[in-house]
Amino acid sequence: MLAVALVLLAWPRVQRERARIAAENLPGYGPLPRFELTAQTGRPFSDADMRGHLYVADFFFTRCPTVCPLLTEKMLRVQRQAREQGLDLSFASFSVDPRHDTPERLTTYARDHRVDTSNWTLLTGPLDAVETTVLEGFRVMMGRDADAGEDDFFSVFHGEHFILVDAGGQLRGYYRVTEGEEGLEALLRDARLLAQAQE
Repeated sequence: MLAVALVLLAWPRVQRERARIAAENLPGYGPLPRFELTAQTGRPFSDADMRGHLYVADFFFTRCPTVCPLLTEKMLRVQRQAREQGLDLSFASFSVDPRHDTPERLTTYARDHRVDTSNWTLLTGPLDAVETTVLEGFRVMMGRDADAGEDDFFSVFHGEHFILVDAGGQLRGYYRVTEGEEGLEALLRDARLLAQAQE
């Protein structure tokens, strides 16, 4: 009886150690560099706001008629499933069309797509700051066809991965989420491992 009790008492520690080892074995893609942008509320938002939190990041723009609504819908699913699993996960969506996407337009987009902004921030800022953050920080492509006019939103392009950032600001995973369920499942699995390892 005593042996069973000792095993039961030790089991949570064993589980945490397993999660820590599994989390350490996740890929590491380096630190997210410093950035300073603007949230949909109009307040400043920087990499410091992400530190200490497990985050999922993605890239979109409000005029996008193709993949962006799908990415937002997938992020909504991750947000909902994380809540159902008791997983403390935050979200950040970076606009790759910041000249058009003002905080007001981001707020409208969030409302129209039923985004719960209690733990999900939509971000914009000066184009050079956004490009540095997306291209050099997250190492994700973004841009616009050079010959296109400012109103030609079909010329805007960007990466479609979700990126997992750990509480220390390290990039830990890139997930293709537009094809099938495997990417979302892998993202949630890895986020759970990182969360358990932090406990």
